[in-house]
Amino acid sequence: MAQPRAKTGGRWLLRSLASRLVLVSVVFIAVPILIYQQFRAADEDKQTLLLQSAQQQGQLIARALEPLLAKADATLLTRLGEELARFADENTRLKLLLRPKGVPGAQGFYYVGAAPQAPNVNLDIERQRLLEQGILARLADTCSGNQPLAIRLQTASGALEVLTSITPINSPFGCWAVVTSHSTPTYLGSSIGQPYWQTPEVQAAALIYLAMAALVLLLFLGVWSNLRRFGLLARQIGNHDGNGRSSFAEQNTVPELRSVAEDFDRLVDTLRSSADNLRRAAEDNAHAFKTPIAVIRQSLEPLKRIIPGSDGRGPRAIDMIDRSLDRLDGLVSFARRMDEAAADLLEPPRRKVDLSELLEDMLSGYAGLLAERHLHLRLLITPHVVVRAGEDLLETVVENIVENAISFSPIDGSIQVRLARSGTMAVLTVEDEGPGVDPSNIERIFERYFSQRDATDAAEHRTLDATGTDGGRTVVPFDQPVQPAGTGDSLHFGIGLWIVRRNIEAIGGRVTARNRDAGGLLIRVDLPMAL
Repeated sequence: MAQPRAKTGGRWLLRSLASRLVLVSVVFIAVPILIYQQFRAADEDKQTLLLQSAQQQGQLIARALEPLLAKADATLLTRLGEELARFADENTRLKLLLRPKGVPGAQGFYYVGAAPQAPNVNLDIERQRLLEQGILARLADTCSGNQPLAIRLQTASGALEVLTSITPINSPFGCWAVVTSHSTPTYLGSSIGQPYWQTPEVQAAALIYLAMAALVLLLFLGVWSNLRRFGLLARQIGNHDGNGRSSFAEQNTVPELRSVAEDFDRLVDTLRSSADNLRRAAEDNAHAFKTPIAVIRQSLEPLKRIIPGSDGRGPRAIDMIDRSLDRLDGLVSFARRMDEAAADLLEPPRRKVDLSELLEDMLSGYAGLLAERHLHLRLLITPHVVVRAGEDLLETVVENIVENAISFSPIDGSIQVRLARSGTMAVLTVEDEGPGVDPSNIERIFERYFSQRDATDAAEHRTLDATGTDGGRTVVPFDQPVQPAGTGDSLHFGIGLWIVRRNIEAIGGRVTARNRDAGGLLIRVDLPMAL
């Protein structure tokens, strides 16, 4: 049995709105991470190509300037800007650093030229960045090696530029360094010199993606919230909470669910009216049948006095009519109970009921019957056990279980009624010391029309079920002594425990039975407690 339950649980997990919401959330988190990683790898390749291009450009410019810088002296320093201007344009900027021979360390580098001209403030900022990143320190050691850069700087005018390469030139005068920078959209639009997520394309895509994810999640949460409100209202209707005016249509906030909400409202109204009609019909039918039965019974009294006792057939006919009226009266009561049980299933009452008080009040009424049958009743009732049900429904349950225990208990036997809490459930058990039940029939005792009586009852009486036939489904002759299945003192149609199970399951409970080790039967009822 475990495997089908596991399959059912797996199917529920796949179809659950909550699990799908979790799955969608995982997808929304995982997909951008994977896409970001792919795009960042592609951007790194693009960045590498751009820096290699800039590095090669810096090398070419340095090679072109190398002959001039190799024979440079102090008089050349004033003309370096003009020389650099031959290789610069509006998007490509060149700057020249010099560390004179004999000046140690990275601090010995200073700017001696720029094309186009740049404010000293910008040059100082740029030099400081090169010092912070250790670039000038590496040049100071060997004055060799072309180094690609990826440094973003903001000029005094607020414009951005990207330092892309620094190429050293060693000469007798000192160590020169040609710094190349670009301000083209190709470089500024890339992620060179900044984290990839700060690029405008990634930020725009992230905003669109977040908006789409939020929209989908809000859609899911809106439907989920609506369903939760539907569920809460359904519980309120089932528990008869609130003022009774709320409807599913009023609670709905999703236009597409309007027709569903209206269908729910119609279904609730139909169930309520059907339950009311069943109860009304049961009461009307019982009254309609019992009135002529009472008239016939009253009319028999003068006939009993008129017909002489010496006439054997007359008194016997009167007795048969009297017993048939008892049977008919029982059948009418049985039919009414069946209709009321069906109505309770359509709209089971779920109000807060103190089951402890109800049990004590009801069981005190059995004192006379228990004394007559020489039975002992033991009560172990935990106080203030409150459940959600209806008093009439619970009274029917207790009556059927206790009377079943009484009918099977031997003289001087004991019946124990226990009520206790078990987590969120109230547990009611009724134990007797009767003959118990055949293990093969332990589940059948909750079936309709099933009744198990001892051999003595079966030998002394033929039984009649609710259809007017005996156990073999043959019609019982009218002139043969007969009684409904059960004891000789009360009418039993084999529906008592069936009604118990129907009523208990209708309010979310469970009823089971088992034979006691010491003999007798134990019936257990589990009911959800009121929170």
